Amino acid sequence: MDITFIFISFYLTPILSIIFCLNLVAILKKIKRDEKTATNTFWLTTSFLLIVWSIAVTAILGT
Repeated sequence: MDITFIFISFYLTPILSIIFCLNLVAILKKIKRDEKTATNTFWLTTSFLLIVWSIAVTAILGT
């Protein structure tokens, strides 16, 4: 499990950051047009959670 978050921290964080930004922009556009944002909110929250969690676990492990 520790290796998983280290892998996410080093290799997938840039991809998760792009997903986060794209979903944030999509949500802002949908809010402006008064559309549903549930799917984008789910992916925004999931990507943010994985970014923060992997950085925290990597910091705790000291790697």
